[in-house]
Amino acid sequence: MEEEKVILVNDKDEQIGLMPKMEAHKKAVLHRAFSVFVFNDENELMLQQRALDKYHSPGLWTNTCCSHQRDGETNLQAGKRRLQEEMGFVTELKESIAFIYKAPFDNGLTEHEYDHVMLGYYNGDPVINKEEVANWKWMPLEAIKEDIVGHPELYTEWFKVIFDKFYNHINVNS
Repeated sequence: MEEEKVILVNDKDEQIGLMPKMEAHKKAVLHRAFSVFVFNDENELMLQQRALDKYHSPGLWTNTCCSHQRDGETNLQAGKRRLQEEMGFVTELKESIAFIYKAPFDNGLTEHEYDHVMLGYYNGDPVINKEEVANWKWMPLEAIKEDIVGHPELYTEWFKVIFDKFYNHINVNS
């Protein structure tokens, strides 16, 4: 099976090429990505715990789902696709903020992404894909913020960066 390719972009999110995903992460090349945040009617965020055999950040807690857009796929199409693949449901999504971040890992890989944050609402239980997700839970935003401060080692590097930006964004716009 051919390795999935990521969309290389410049700092204006303009596509400049494609590269195999692992190569992009080894070379820390800027590429397009997305992060989905799904809330329920109680304004709690659905978190997922990454599967224990993931090649980086195994067993850590993170946002509802995240991944990379495929060539020719819109942000919203990609978000819905991955939500179904990882969490077993689809809901309407809307685009929120987008920004560039860089997070190196101990295994020599680096996430250097132009990340598009999407928001959705859902009140059911997911049907998780055990190859991608070990567990899930709903948490209020304030509780997440406090837990990240008290236990940062339990969360993915990108989620800590994104949550800080996202939390500040929704508080400014609430």
